[in-house]
Amino acid sequence: MSAQPPLVQSQTASAPRSLGRALLWPAAAVALGFLLVFNSFGTSTDAKPPAQPVVSAPAVVLSPSAKAEEKRLELPPAEPKRLKIAEIAVDAPFMGLSLKASGELEAPPADNSNLVGWYEEGVVPGERGTAIVAGHFDTKKGPAVFMQLSKLKRGSKIDISREDGSVATFVVDSVEAFSKEDFPNKRVYADTPDAQVRLITCAGEYDKKAQDYSENLVVFAHLGAVKRP
Repeated sequence: MSAQPPLVQSQTASAPRSLGRALLWPAAAVALGFLLVFNSFGTSTDAKPPAQPVVSAPAVVLSPSAKAEEKRLELPPAEPKRLKIAEIAVDAPFMGLSLKASGELEAPPADNSNLVGWYEEGVVPGERGTAIVAGHFDTKKGPAVFMQLSKLKRGSKIDISREDGSVATFVVDSVEAFSKEDFPNKRVYADTPDAQVRLITCAGEYDKKAQDYSENLVVFAHLGAVKRP
């Protein structure tokens, strides 16, 4: 596989772009990782967002018995319907995202500030493996759904309601910002033996000329509880 990132078309509205996780690992993961490193989740060319701190927390250390118990927590595929994060007042519907012929992942509409997307050709949140959820940091209209994502911390709860009536509650392990020039593709996208999710948005300084942020913020979380209908 070529080490070069896929070509990216410019967008006059500075619409954010997303990324996803492919079904076949690990080869597709690196290619999709380049999409994140070189594409943002959007802002307008005039917006000047508040300073975005780099947030990092160590991974949760579980006892062997706790690890074994949590690894058994997984759900069959069912489309995600709503994302709720009470701690940062997020309550947003999902839309499916897929790859364009160019290799870019489609983005949620740039004019909708309260919408998240998941890569629907990859793992469903709650299913075993790594699910990818992307959202805008801001839009031309102002703050968007993931503006406060950096405020999450280890132990924060993320609820995802699914089409089958179940609710998958993920527990945050860490919240970290990475330079787009040195993005850890394998760490973010690698397949996992248990159900995990990555929430991804922009971070760092905004470059008006490039119409892009310098970093991406990634929330790493594992499935901690399941509510079945």
